[in-house]
Amino acid sequence: FQVKSENKKTIWNTEEVPEGSEFDDTWDPREKPEYEISFKQHVGTEDVFFGMTGKDPSTACCEDIVIKIKLPETKYSDITLDIQDKVLDLRTPKNKLLLHLPYPVNSKEGRARFLSEEEILEVTLRVSRKLDFINFS
Repeated sequence: FQVKSENKKTIWNTEEVPEGSEFDDTWDPREKPEYEISFKQHVGTEDVFFGMTGKDPSTACCEDIVIKIKLPETKYSDITLDIQDKVLDLRTPKNKLLLHLPYPVNSKEGRARFLSEEEILEVTLRVSRKLDFINFS
């Protein structure tokens, strides 16, 4: 078994390193904030009343992942958020969250808003799915 590499001194290929491992800092003393993951799907009357599109309440039919992260005593300007296809990395002066996402997402089409009264960061990410008999649009 030989690994073809452009650089003979490398000990592994970039495909072997899981995405997000560069953020995994086990020695960081900041605490992990509470968070909640929920799924959201867009339904219309053809789904609710007629069941024409074949959507069901499972996560396989959801288009978005919504992550709500509680950040007490945090200002919006202190939040650093990095989203990749399978990883969400959040850093504040008091908190650190490295979250491996349940589904690959389109990191370019996400949006985040900080609800200052509730001290919650709400991140909405579009799920990247291959087209199949349920997800055909």
